[in-house]
Amino acid sequence: MRNLPMFGLTHGNRSAVTCDLKCDNACSRPAPNTSCEPTFQSVASAALSRRALLAGGGALAAAAAMPIVHAQEAEASSRAAGGLKFTPIASVDSTKDAFTVPKGFRWDPIIRWGDPLFKNSPAFDPTKPSAKAQALQFGYNNDYLDIIETNRGGTEALLVCNHEYTNRAIMFPPATTADEEAEVLRTLKAAHGFAVVELERRRRGEKWSYVRGGYHNRRITADTPFAFDGPAAGSDLLKTKADPEGRVALGTFGNCSGGTTPWGTVLSGEENFNGYFVADPAARGSKRYGLTNAASSYGWEKIDPRFDATQADYAHEPNRFGYIVEIDPTDPKSTPVKHTAMGRMKHEGANVRVDDDGTVVAYMGDDEKFDYLYKFVAKNKYRKGDSRAARKHNLKLLSEGDLYVAKFSGVQREDNANLGTGEWIPLTKNGKSAVAGFTLEEVLIFTREAADAVKATPMDRCEDVQPDLKTGRVYVVCTNNDARGTAGKPATDAPNPRTANKNGHIIEITERRGRADATKFEWDLFLVCGDNGQAGTYFGGWEGPVAPISCPDNIAFDSAGNLWISTDGQPSSIKKNDGLFKVPLHGRERGHLVQFLAVPVQAETCGPVIHDQDGSVFVAVQHPGEEGTWAAQNSYFPDYVAAGAKPGKGDWRGPRPAVVQVTRR
Repeated sequence: MRNLPMFGLTHGNRSAVTCDLKCDNACSRPAPNTSCEPTFQSVASAALSRRALLAGGGALAAAAAMPIVHAQEAEASSRAAGGLKFTPIASVDSTKDAFTVPKGFRWDPIIRWGDPLFKNSPAFDPTKPSAKAQALQFGYNNDYLDIIETNRGGTEALLVCNHEYTNRAIMFPPATTADEEAEVLRTLKAAHGFAVVELERRRRGEKWSYVRGGYHNRRITADTPFAFDGPAAGSDLLKTKADPEGRVALGTFGNCSGGTTPWGTVLSGEENFNGYFVADPAARGSKRYGLTNAASSYGWEKIDPRFDATQADYAHEPNRFGYIVEIDPTDPKSTPVKHTAMGRMKHEGANVRVDDDGTVVAYMGDDEKFDYLYKFVAKNKYRKGDSRAARKHNLKLLSEGDLYVAKFSGVQREDNANLGTGEWIPLTKNGKSAVAGFTLEEVLIFTREAADAVKATPMDRCEDVQPDLKTGRVYVVCTNNDARGTAGKPATDAPNPRTANKNGHIIEITERRGRADATKFEWDLFLVCGDNGQAGTYFGGWEGPVAPISCPDNIAFDSAGNLWISTDGQPSSIKKNDGLFKVPLHGRERGHLVQFLAVPVQAETCGPVIHDQDGSVFVAVQHPGEEGTWAAQNSYFPDYVAAGAKPGKGDWRGPRPAVVQVTRR
């Protein structure tokens, strides 16, 4: 494992520790996409000429854009802000180790790293790293999260989340022998993956508690068998010495955002898988996916030969990661699936929309500078109901279908309702490759190369991509791209309007005729993030004060149709902690963004779940106090912050990533 980087902020607003551990210092290296011309494609200047350019905004013409109200939104616009009522909080200083909520609310951790999940789970003890113990305990650094109620009374639920990555420096003490360090590496490996945990409470509106030893409780780790399905399953490009059939992969890791399907399963994206491998830089796909022959971020190649892909026996092991995975939380004995039909990339996640006719579509982003926006249209239709036949059918919906990549244009409609239009370019069609020079298997395993070939639009790091199930509009979160418009890099364009985009933006897409399987769409810029009043910012047409926001990451919708945004890197100029924000999408309050909560020092806000009708908001608090060391921790979250107390003698002296519930007092 490499030495940790120096502390402080990187080119964006992230900590250098996050960049090293979470994405293998992707920002410090040349972007893997070298296929796009430095000047990119010209977006119609006519589309920009009628809109005043903001000072310092470059191509940012969206500030004068008029909010759109579609026919679908007639009822939605009357809802105005709606939803959970609260008094917004002020931004919290970035040195504060506190979880901050509005007046009249309280916060409680539901479950933390190391909490025992099973009756035979050992108690949490970070002074004695044990892979066997960690595989029976709650994992580290949750990103995607959902709370799925399972009975009519709302007193039972399943908590489902992924465990994205680990931070060895603050989790365990320095090893004194090689054997101790090897056990630490095995324990870190076991802290990745997924957790499914039963929850219970006495009545609605109260806080949840997790059930130790619950029937559905499950840990999925970097060694759990996953079945490949779809057209690339069994491909020679997926075969290794350990899996000569190319049909069973061991484990999942680097999982970021995700979504819960209408048929009750959970999807998650394998994102920064490249940082786990030592690979041959000359192998196909290595450069495009950021794989190198340097020591990996985690050092797993020291304890498991499959992570050294320079060996012929495991040359294809990296090809077995970078997929959308599907997990059935209701069946603890089920085998999780990796869907090759949905392509291979640094998947942020996938979110599903089902049209009235049963058409199933999943929207996905590739979280890398100058990579692309995708969608997958299933071949078969969704079947309603809970029958065994319907469930068996629906569990295969993401195994076959057509994969598309987005190409944006700045040409507007005649009525000037939108800033631009776009099209979904097919990469696969009717079970065959739609890209010249690529076989079907090559499209699905080297998806980035196929998207390069059809000249898709390079984006500013597509993070969460979610459809609003009330209006059908799709929201694309572009978290940042500090290389945009810099020397030798693609220039600004209409959907990516800012040079050296450190603060990110959100795009609003409307599919033609409101159909999820449409190949044409219209789009507008909804938010262009930054400090309040900063030149170049835009908040859906709202002209009053807003909360400062940067690096939007995960999003969610409440029952009133408002958008909730979690962040990963607040504006460095104001040095504030990350948080969760609410912004109306409709009516007079459209764009009026306010802050609901702030997470502790050096933490990221992840996986928001909004049960506003129940009076609850849930978030996963990832990497609190990440710049600390074992001997000098920077956070005591979540066990001491609430009371403002310091740990006593013999107490655990460090942070524990946790899932938190916020409720009214």
